[in-house]
Amino acid sequence: MTYIEPAPITDKENPLASMMQRFDKAVQLLGISEEMYHILKVPRKQVIVGLPVTMDNGEIRTFEGYRVIHSTILGPSKGGIRFDPAVNLDEVRALAAWMTWKCAVVDIPYGGAKGGIACNPRQMSAGEIERLMRAYTTAMLDVFGPDQDIPAPDMGTGPREMAWLMDEYSKAKGMTVQAVVTGKPLVLGGSLGRTEATGRGVMVTALAGMEKLRLNPYKATAAVQGFGNVGSHAASLLRERGVCIQAISDISGAYYNQGGIDIEAAIAYRDRNNGMLEGFQGAEMIAPEELFSLPVDVLVPAAKEDVITHHNVANIQAKMIVEGANGPTSFRADDIINEKGIMVVPDILANAGGVTVSYFEWVQNRIGYKWTLERINRRTDRIMKDSFNKVYQTAQQYQVPLRIAAYIVAIDKVASTYKYRGGY
Repeated sequence: MTYIEPAPITDKENPLASMMQRFDKAVQLLGISEEMYHILKVPRKQVIVGLPVTMDNGEIRTFEGYRVIHSTILGPSKGGIRFDPAVNLDEVRALAAWMTWKCAVVDIPYGGAKGGIACNPRQMSAGEIERLMRAYTTAMLDVFGPDQDIPAPDMGTGPREMAWLMDEYSKAKGMTVQAVVTGKPLVLGGSLGRTEATGRGVMVTALAGMEKLRLNPYKATAAVQGFGNVGSHAASLLRERGVCIQAISDISGAYYNQGGIDIEAAIAYRDRNNGMLEGFQGAEMIAPEELFSLPVDVLVPAAKEDVITHHNVANIQAKMIVEGANGPTSFRADDIINEKGIMVVPDILANAGGVTVSYFEWVQNRIGYKWTLERINRRTDRIMKDSFNKVYQTAQQYQVPLRIAAYIVAIDKVASTYKYRGGY
């Protein structure tokens, strides 16, 4: 049979297109039928809404909002809401599918979803953003629900916006419904450990990969591209486990210290310097592209998509790449990475710590009880380590890289569940 591109994206360097090409490869290895292929490809529900909002100057502007439910076969759908001018239905469809595979690979009982509003929050006041989020929530009252679809923060949104969503939904239902959304402030039912969860998952899977490669963490070196929430927590946690972090970077540039960067000092400097590393004195500045070619053991791309491509992959000297960001490696770079013998812990596994703790937040909301940070971290670590081992074993079985193995694990889980439920 001829396999059709699941997402309507044709740019082969696009990270979402890259993800779908890997999806196709895993489907072929699994021998999935054409019927099941199309079941997995087509979203379960796609909602487009117009959102009239009164702006601060009295003008009424109408924004377009989206929510795509890719799958609910494993449980209620889960996925963030992004506020960004470039949001469109095609992007949201692909990101919803991405969430399905991410939840499945770490064995979380969620399907995948994604939402978004085409807007520029950087050019809007807090009041305008609040009115927009409340309008979106009202429009999605028959979509959202603790047992149906559970949103979360994403690009351009955060705990503040999730609090407004929870409040608007709760008012419509006539009672407080904390479990309708995750990523909330702690006082509204948010979970301890959520802020550092994605970075923690990167750390756990990095150590698991180092164990397979027989790399001693206390003798290992790493470079972390991106020093935001994910990158800084991953760097800090890896440093705690003995790894020498020789390089970090953010939008202001890259910083290198062969003897190791004081990560806590770098975080403190960033936090009092408007979130930027610019001017940091604990390391020498290097060109951002140099960070990728450093002779370190572990490279953590944790900033944005499509930073490792066929143009720069030949320069990478790391023994292992752990993808903290979504889609940092293009499909065209995969073959070169594999030829070089570099282990890649793929994004749908490495950065799944965030959705794992979001799941814990939802569970705590449902039972009305808060867990300790120690319990959350212990359970997150176990899930991430078990998921890595499952993917590693699958890679050995099929003789494929970890990336394709992760998709095989995820797709097989969803397809098998669909068959057992007798969905067609």
